[in-house]
Amino acid sequence: MKKIFGNTISLFVIVIVLLLVIPLNPFVLDIFFIMNISVSLIILLITMNIKEPLEFSIFPSLLLITTLFRIGLNISSTRLILTKQGQAGQVIAAFGTFVLQGNVVVGVIIFLIIVLVQFIVITKGAERVAEVAARFTLDAMPGKQMAIDADLSSGLIDEVQARERRYKIQKEADFYGAMDGATKIVKGDAVMSIIITSINFIAGTIIGIVQSGMEIGDVLQMYSIATIGDGLVSQLPALLISTSTGMIVTRSVSEGSLNTDVSSQFLAQPQAFLIGGGVLFVISVVPGMPKIQLMTVAAILVALGMTATKRMKAAGAMAGMVAGGESLTTAEVDLPEAAPMTEEDYYKDINNVYSLLNVEPIEMEFGYSLIPLVDESSGGKLISRIVIFRRQYAQEMGFVIPSVRLRDSSALNTNQYVIKIKGEEVARGEILTDYYLALEPPNPTGEIDGIETIEPAYGIPSKWITPDVKEMAEIYGYTVIDPLSVVVTHLSETIKRHVSELMNRNEVTQLVENLKKQVPELVEEAFPNVITYSGFQKILCSLLKEGIPIKDLGTILETILDASATTRDIDTMTEQVRVALKRTITRRFCVDGQMRVITLDAELEKVIASSLSKNESGIYLALNPDVMQQMITQLAELVKKFAQLGQPPIILTSHVIRLYFYRLIEQFYPDIYVLSFHEIANNIQIQALGNVTLS
Repeated sequence: MKKIFGNTISLFVIVIVLLLVIPLNPFVLDIFFIMNISVSLIILLITMNIKEPLEFSIFPSLLLITTLFRIGLNISSTRLILTKQGQAGQVIAAFGTFVLQGNVVVGVIIFLIIVLVQFIVITKGAERVAEVAARFTLDAMPGKQMAIDADLSSGLIDEVQARERRYKIQKEADFYGAMDGATKIVKGDAVMSIIITSINFIAGTIIGIVQSGMEIGDVLQMYSIATIGDGLVSQLPALLISTSTGMIVTRSVSEGSLNTDVSSQFLAQPQAFLIGGGVLFVISVVPGMPKIQLMTVAAILVALGMTATKRMKAAGAMAGMVAGGESLTTAEVDLPEAAPMTEEDYYKDINNVYSLLNVEPIEMEFGYSLIPLVDESSGGKLISRIVIFRRQYAQEMGFVIPSVRLRDSSALNTNQYVIKIKGEEVARGEILTDYYLALEPPNPTGEIDGIETIEPAYGIPSKWITPDVKEMAEIYGYTVIDPLSVVVTHLSETIKRHVSELMNRNEVTQLVENLKKQVPELVEEAFPNVITYSGFQKILCSLLKEGIPIKDLGTILETILDASATTRDIDTMTEQVRVALKRTITRRFCVDGQMRVITLDAELEKVIASSLSKNESGIYLALNPDVMQQMITQLAELVKKFAQLGQPPIILTSHVIRLYFYRLIEQFYPDIYVLSFHEIANNIQIQALGNVTLS
């Protein structure tokens, strides 16, 4: 069915092109005019009922087809008007007679008004909106990509949802780019309509007087009806399509269909109806005003306002009953209060003193103003967001993040928070709970008022803005994030950077015991004869440190067993494990079947390989300082390209130097990933964004 329909569309486009050269009789032309009006009306109704522009992504192509269809019909009607003395079908005659009403001048004026309204108001406005929307969408792409990465990191979405949102962002950019060009077609169509109408009238008048010998009055009457009718038959669908164009490019901030949004947002302001009705009552007192009409409209507005007010009060009462029921349930729980104990009495027990020596794997301390984010009784959702992140990270990376200890701290400012790993501070941030954080795009199209700051997780220049300017900030291309998401994103990114420190011996033992339930023979063969728990911990920590999932523990352990036949070196085993996990690594860093990387020049790789040295501690890279400086300088420029794409930078090297190059480069770029060609699946397309060379 789809194939037949697709061929029908292709055939229809061919028929439209043939309309430019093949004459039509008036009966067939009437059918095509009715089809044109019907299709335009359907398109307008669709644009009013969609929730977002991408639901009607074929609109730019449809705009071209309908415009070409109208031009073909205009040429066919012009041929009939000039050759059949204005007899171009019943549709044109009906439109011309109805509008003219026996007065040629009035008909011409009405036609010009319709054309100019479409050309100057609707088409010009839609063109400007489409142009601005295309520029804003393209400028906001990096910020939106970062927002997706932040939601993915915090556990709000999974990898599949992130991929869908990235695809949607790309489709939005393509759609608005296409709409920017498609609106030029609508503008040109309006100009052509005026030109064709003028040609019909002037040429028809000349033909009627010179060739037919008719009286000038009869000629004007005959050709004015046909010309104005033809123009209106063409401009009515064109007006509908122009309105549809403006409708679809202004749906970016809507949450539902136009009908739903208008009814909900209008009825949410009953005072406006009441005040409007009162103003009309006052105006009706003015002498000479149509009192009946004014009073009727005023009464309707007041009735709508009172109805909306009653509905809002009923909804508020229902919400109050629900809230009251919850409070009553809470109040019914009556717990005995413990007798207060002083700090001195508490620490008289030596066991309580030992509790001071405990070091939590992960801690977060909050200032006083941030406690509502944590307190679930006050609606705080930080704990549930952390739980979601732990689950998502375990599913993706194969490591269960330890519990996060949350506590308040009087030593911090009221809006500050601190993240600690094993008792030591590793990150700090400050948020304003009543504000939103607006991340600046590369080229903002407008300025917004706010408090200058730096986004704590990625270091992006940002502003704390009030809720009333949130929509304006999004229009200007800013990515707006709520305070809770800022904290969760900062925490998740901090944990990812230090996850290798959290992989202790106890965690390794739990992972091995869990694997033992599935493949006991494999575990018994490996431990402790082939590898110790300490060595296995080092391998897992190395993988996690470089962002490699360890979920497939069976493959990791099997590879270690195979590698043990030739080496007992932990680094060599780790590199072989990475090769065995090539599909996992490819999935981790590949986007839509493509991997964007930075490559090293062959000569540079030779220099690096020749600079490998060995001592008692193992192999290390002793690179010439000048070569290192050149390399770091080039990388600084190439890494910026990845920031614009919203993805972490990746360097692709040979298998021989990968590990040692990573250890050299991580001190300058801790967030960079270094992969070897052996670690990438063969079916992946590699796109090099730059090449590091020797000057």
